[in-house]
Amino acid sequence: MSGATSPRLPVAGLAALAGALIAVVLGLLTVGVQASVEPDGLPVAVTVPGNAPPQLRSVAEQVSGQGGEALSWQVTSPGEARRLLADKDVYGVLELAPGRVGVVVSGAINPSGTQIVQQALTGAGQAVATAMARASGTPAAPVGVETLHPASPAGRTAPLAMSIIAWIGSLAAGALLVLLAGRTGRRLGAAARLAQVAATAVLMTAVAAGFVALWESSLPLGWDVLGYLMLIVAAFASVQAALLRLMGIRAMAILAPLYLLAPAVAGQVPELLNPAYRTLLWSWTPFRFSTEGMRSLLQGTPGAPDVTTGLWVLSAMLVAGLVVLLWPGRRQRPAAVPPPRRSFSRPGS
Repeated sequence: MSGATSPRLPVAGLAALAGALIAVVLGLLTVGVQASVEPDGLPVAVTVPGNAPPQLRSVAEQVSGQGGEALSWQVTSPGEARRLLADKDVYGVLELAPGRVGVVVSGAINPSGTQIVQQALTGAGQAVATAMARASGTPAAPVGVETLHPASPAGRTAPLAMSIIAWIGSLAAGALLVLLAGRTGRRLGAAARLAQVAATAVLMTAVAAGFVALWESSLPLGWDVLGYLMLIVAAFASVQAALLRLMGIRAMAILAPLYLLAPAVAGQVPELLNPAYRTLLWSWTPFRFSTEGMRSLLQGTPGAPDVTTGLWVLSAMLVAGLVVLLWPGRRQRPAAVPPPRRSFSRPGS
């Protein structure tokens, strides 16, 4: 028999089982989310002006009954519908007026929901325009699409990308600090951890802002955007540093897979997610607060409610992480020194 011992079969089986379980979890968090995307109650509005004839109002009521479970309609006035669109309470508006049918969407809203809603509203609007043309004996006019706060490809991508960059960069910095301290045998104190969080917040803000400027120089990078971005990085870094203090490098098993939630969950609107994913993942993932708030700031709608919500959530994360970092640890008692052993000599020796 050779001196080297091979792992027993149960150990190899447990390793294979652990790999399968990890694959299941990661599959549910990534491809499972994307594979189960389906519209369910996307909020939209249909409007008619106040002086519209009763026939047009009845058409609006008929339209609001269509779409099945994919769309959730409400009939309102044009002004109220645009206010709902600015507050992101609806993802699109179908405007009906005598001789005109139009669709209004906003570039400040998540593009995944906006794209589906725009297609659905355009199809419904074209059917209404065709029916109105037949009744009047005139050719059907095309449905016009108006986009408020239009977003470029970089503008649609940047909000989520900045959150991903902030999470990965701050996570790498925190993990390296723990590993270097372990290699050198140094004990990480509160000052070192706070310095790492502060330095990461400044440097990663500069990195993410630099990428945005590289992708499209016309995107705004004022103090409101930079301040919100620094809050994102600081909140992420403090929470990560807190878990690393409590669990050590083992916290990476939790923190590393979390970034997979960013493109899979935070990149979608909740009405496109399976109810299980909506409740268990989307409801609490920090990426949706950072992403949607940043989207509003980049697209020129700083008064949107998701900016205020993001400020509260990210500030709470920052404070919670700092509390854990500053909480005094247990003082190690000095090891007891054993009393010296007394030696007894026999008489006459």
